[in-house]
Amino acid sequence: MGDLWSLLKQGNKPSLLAAFVNLFLGVLKGVAFFFTGNIAMFAEMMHSLGDSANQFFVFIGSALSKKAPTPKFPTGFGRVVNLVCLGAVIIVGILSYETIKEGWHQIMHPTTSSGLWISLSVLAIGIILESIVLMKAAKEILHDSGITANGLTALPKAFAHLNRAKPATKLVFMEDLVATLGGMLAFIAVLMAHFTGFLQAEGIASVMIGLMMFYVVGVVFLENARGVIGETDEEMLNHIAYLVWDDSNIRDIKKLEVIKEGEFLHVECLAEVDPTLSFAYVDDIRDHLMDILLAQKSVSKVTIAFDEDDGVTNWNHVGERPDALK
Repeated sequence: MGDLWSLLKQGNKPSLLAAFVNLFLGVLKGVAFFFTGNIAMFAEMMHSLGDSANQFFVFIGSALSKKAPTPKFPTGFGRVVNLVCLGAVIIVGILSYETIKEGWHQIMHPTTSSGLWISLSVLAIGIILESIVLMKAAKEILHDSGITANGLTALPKAFAHLNRAKPATKLVFMEDLVATLGGMLAFIAVLMAHFTGFLQAEGIASVMIGLMMFYVVGVVFLENARGVIGETDEEMLNHIAYLVWDDSNIRDIKKLEVIKEGEFLHVECLAEVDPTLSFAYVDDIRDHLMDILLAQKSVSKVTIAFDEDDGVTNWNHVGERPDALK
């Protein structure tokens, strides 16, 4: 039990915060839907409950991914978070379908809802709370990327560095971005339906919210499917190649892999050196490179091997050094 608690303390904090916020909002919106019968409110309820379930799963998955390697699983459990994210988006997909179905029913057979101020108050609370979680996720993304930002500047900067975000944080950011926009859409739709009599507005908003949820499903599913298979981090590959080449003893890089393992990176390198160097000297080179590479952000495992220089250049993949990693 102590080990489990220790792992849970390492879980992704934005996803846990988002899970509790969305659970509260889901219950609040459910009560509002019960009293008002508002279809846009139903869509928001489904969205919040789906996000809450998702984010609880993601928090647990991100915690379990920190479990240390074992003899049976020597590469560790980093990809567990990708597996959990894949399962989580299935929940969102089902709720997206239900949201679109109810919205389409409202468009084809519009009904009048009541409790205008109940709906608007609940939606306003939802927009505010979702915005707070969204900003926290944005700041977490920037923290992971080593970028500082204050106030509203964090949001556009987070978009620019979204590819560097941890899988769990990225999922929270995208879900709460859609949730905030969905709350605004629902708010506008409720006002429009009440003051213009265009009751289909609530159904249209529900369909649009469902489609945005499906977009998150598609993006997150594809990204985490690549993570489960084992995806190369191209930017870090290029950066690490530069670090290896910076050592004057390295004649060539025969093989270099930088594989994403959940939130971490595993590096495997086969380099060529002068065959006249002593074993002790080559071992010092290895120790030096190990220290440098393990100091790089997110790198948790490094394997380095050497071969004698054959006079043929094998490595020609080095491009311009990424600005963010200089």
